[in-house]
Amino acid sequence: MKTSLKYTAAFLALAAALAPIYWLVTISLKREIDQFASPPLWFSFTPTLRHYSAIFSHDAFGRYFLNSVIVSTCSTLIALALGLPAAYGLVRFPWPHDWARGIGFWILSNRMLPPIVTIIPLFLMLRELRLLNSLSGLVLVDVALNLPFVVWMMRGFIEDLPKEIEEAALLDGESRIGVLLRIVLPLVRPGLAATAVFCLIVAWNEFLFALILSQTESAMTVPVGIASHVTQYEIQWGAMSAAGVVAMLPVLIFAAAAQRYFVRGLSLGALKG
Repeated sequence: MKTSLKYTAAFLALAAALAPIYWLVTISLKREIDQFASPPLWFSFTPTLRHYSAIFSHDAFGRYFLNSVIVSTCSTLIALALGLPAAYGLVRFPWPHDWARGIGFWILSNRMLPPIVTIIPLFLMLRELRLLNSLSGLVLVDVALNLPFVVWMMRGFIEDLPKEIEEAALLDGESRIGVLLRIVLPLVRPGLAATAVFCLIVAWNEFLFALILSQTESAMTVPVGIASHVTQYEIQWGAMSAAGVVAMLPVLIFAAAAQRYFVRGLSLGALKG
């Protein structure tokens, strides 16, 4: 009886999670007349790829997609490159009193702020730097969003590494940078992969800053491009759904490619001796 209840609950949870995705995919394959059919056509409809061809042939969606790839990839790599040494310094370098814990909490507290409260200062700063409507400005903003998360995550992974390995390398003449690159980095690679997945998802799905800080097609990203299908005259459900399906693919592909490290990274440090 308990087993049946567990499987039933798992099936219901899976169905609830997949139902919106299934509905999104079916809407992207339906004609306009089928999208508003009553009762809804869950399975019996004639699929069409017209909406997919429309977003790539008539819209600037290809440009938006490329912008999102550039912004999310660059911001994730920069955040990891800056966050890993910062986390290593907080864990391994001596700090007076309890400064390391205080600095770590202060870094994470920046991520707790509602994004809307920082949009005006960021807009003014980027305007002074002439980085509005540019991919560089969006990359800097996404790095600022992801960097506290990277430092906090990697700090936990580095704390679980035995110090004796690093001390042995230092006794053999290795520098601190060499220890970080040759000893620590390979050992925390699963945690780094898990952190990279989360950072990529945040940067790829970021909407508010991309909407406010990019007003031209040359700098718009996929979330803003999808929202542009909601006009004052109509909501282009088919094109918007097709764009949503395409927008899901890169994150799914990256998560699947990093799945082996992702699972190890999530469980790293769960059991301590």
